[in-house]
Amino acid sequence: MTPAPNISVVIPTYNRSAWLRRSLESLAAQDLPCEEFEVVVVDDGSSDDSADVARSFGDRLRLTYLFQEDLGYRVATARNAGAAAASAPVVAFLDSGTLAGPGWLRAHLAAHDRPGAVLGYCYGYQPYVPVPDLERRLATDTPAELVRAYATNPAFQDMRHARLAGCGFDLGSLALPWRFFWSMNFSVTAHDLATVGGFDESFRNWGVEDLELGYRMHAAGVPLRFDLDAWAVEGPHERATEANIASGERNAWKFLDMHPEPAVEIFVAHETGDRPGSAEDDFLALAGWRRQVAGRSVADEVGRALRALPAGTSRVAVVGAGHRLPGDLDHDLTLVDFDAAALDDAARQGTVGTARHALGVHTGLADDAVDAVLLTSRLDGLWDTWGEDLLREAHRIGTHVSRTA
Repeated sequence: MTPAPNISVVIPTYNRSAWLRRSLESLAAQDLPCEEFEVVVVDDGSSDDSADVARSFGDRLRLTYLFQEDLGYRVATARNAGAAAASAPVVAFLDSGTLAGPGWLRAHLAAHDRPGAVLGYCYGYQPYVPVPDLERRLATDTPAELVRAYATNPAFQDMRHARLAGCGFDLGSLALPWRFFWSMNFSVTAHDLATVGGFDESFRNWGVEDLELGYRMHAAGVPLRFDLDAWAVEGPHERATEANIASGERNAWKFLDMHPEPAVEIFVAHETGDRPGSAEDDFLALAGWRRQVAGRSVADEVGRALRALPAGTSRVAVVGAGHRLPGDLDHDLTLVDFDAAALDDAARQGTVGTARHALGVHTGLADDAVDAVLLTSRLDGLWDTWGEDLLREAHRIGTHVSRTA
């Protein structure tokens, strides 16, 4: 009787049979005995010979091939289908065209001696910085030989390398570790993946579905860890670069719609705009300012500003609302604040049309949603970084905009 596998590998693919073959070759060359793992290839509707390529490894790998109808880009659905078909307690994900190092599976398994999802290093993942001669050498060299030849070449390093090296590759030290949750090389227990609901299948074009999964794992208390030993090599291939960038930005906005809160708001501001610094640093600065103004009430200044509004002004957004509202409210208020606890306190006190947990850079409100927008002194310590963005959003959602302090 064949023993149950210790780890399952899920590979989504679409019309990339040559790269699928290389990925499967790298799995056939693992230093982990083949009876200890299984491979599930999920085809997102290919019209090439991907099925034949996958089945040709039937005598070298414990391999299952699944096919789903081509209904457009459904990589999230494909990954979930592969995970559902997997029988091991740990599921590793590898993209077609990503070549696993010889100790890849052993490293991922070893990393699961403690709880968490494990992200592996991916050499060659610098889509916009080609490595000279790499494509030619891929035809003859093993992943280990490629790493020996190019490991010190910055263009061959993982695109995340410089940012993660700064924290010693310790994702646990980061406030927003999910920013680095990229799906071409990671593993997670089947239990944890099922608990958070897997990939969100409403993502139907390129990008962000993996970050969104990482976000939910982090929110659910699943530690995210990075393992340099669980390395793979991403092969160079044609990319629809401009289309992918546009798709990634659309999906970033979708991500914010799904999880409207300051961490995602700041991430999206960086992803969709040319901002200095990093989302991590800006979020930490916001967290520090939130602690500094935790007890600051803006009820008096908001009350004065409301009384000064033109007659007939009824719908008002207060950005930086704090925890206490002025008494005797006659306005339909929309409250926006970066402190969820303060926002909850304020929302319980008056007639509030909408309460938004947000910095105020992207409120999620419609154009001209309110008659007036009040920006309070709770935003003062953020103004140097976010002032222009706050004003731009305020003028988008309201007719009359003023700072109350």
